[in-house]
Amino acid sequence: MKYKAYLVEENNGEYIGSVKELDTPVLQEGRLLIKVKYSSLNYKDALAATGAKGVVRSYPFVPGVDVAGVIIESSSDDFMPGDEVIATGYKIGMAEFGGFGEIVHLPSEWVVKLPENLSLYNAMCHGTAGITAAECVNKIIKGGISNTLPVLVSGATGGVGSIAVSLLSKLGYEVHAITGKPDENEKLTSMGATKIIARNDFMSEPLKPLDKAVYSSAVDTVGGEMLAKMVSMISNHGIVSCCGNVGGAMFTSSVFPFILRGVQLSGVDSAESPIDLKKELWNLLANEWQIDLNNQTKTVNIKEIDNEIKKILDGGQIGRVVIKHGE
Repeated sequence: MKYKAYLVEENNGEYIGSVKELDTPVLQEGRLLIKVKYSSLNYKDALAATGAKGVVRSYPFVPGVDVAGVIIESSSDDFMPGDEVIATGYKIGMAEFGGFGEIVHLPSEWVVKLPENLSLYNAMCHGTAGITAAECVNKIIKGGISNTLPVLVSGATGGVGSIAVSLLSKLGYEVHAITGKPDENEKLTSMGATKIIARNDFMSEPLKPLDKAVYSSAVDTVGGEMLAKMVSMISNHGIVSCCGNVGGAMFTSSVFPFILRGVQLSGVDSAESPIDLKKELWNLLANEWQIDLNNQTKTVNIKEIDNEIKKILDGGQIGRVVIKHGE
């Protein structure tokens, strides 16, 4: 049996993606064959599609770190054919062919049953970005952070940032959103941001070892000196959830926020989070933390993905992109 997939191939150092027919894998012990209904586009997928070093083990390859679909065949007692499931992260779309194909062959321990109150489509409106945002917000909630001061979110128009803004707003926090896209103020307001801060304005003042404590906590999706500035502005015992590095892998800070205010810098790697935590977060997103992402989401066919890959690499993507398989 054949299935369609967006296959990235290398030709003399150039990486080219196109839709091709591939052979369906033979089910192996401990794995599941899943008919993919929806996937989504993440920055890591765009890197995989363009041959960025260190993302994909070898080519030709099918990207897509997110999967939402229906089990075709199972070698696990925990799953039956017909079960609707979600899979995000781990080595999907990096060492295992991913959700840009109509079929995936994945270890069962990477897979979560779709919670009630959540459709396959809505699961991919969240995808890796949503589960990452949820983990960032979860650290703030479990840290007992009050809503007496605002929470700061960087990269607020991106996938993780936009969902973090919506989640924090739903949970009763005043959200201040940093963005490099000043034309998107109205969209950020509709997501729940109460104040929009232009990135250039935020970074215009020199970094201080300890700045005014105007935020209770923060979600940083950018990294670099943006993270350093955010840390310096967090109030006593606040938490900064850190999950991105598009602004740089290195940053310079002082110890003062940590030893004078007890600020916590908490890293988030949702790709490798324990499967039980992912189950917990998906259940929250399906119930108490449920948000409507339809206005933040664009749906495309796999044949249209090239333009979206270019857009996300150029920093022009707003919100989420869901990939629908089939007609």
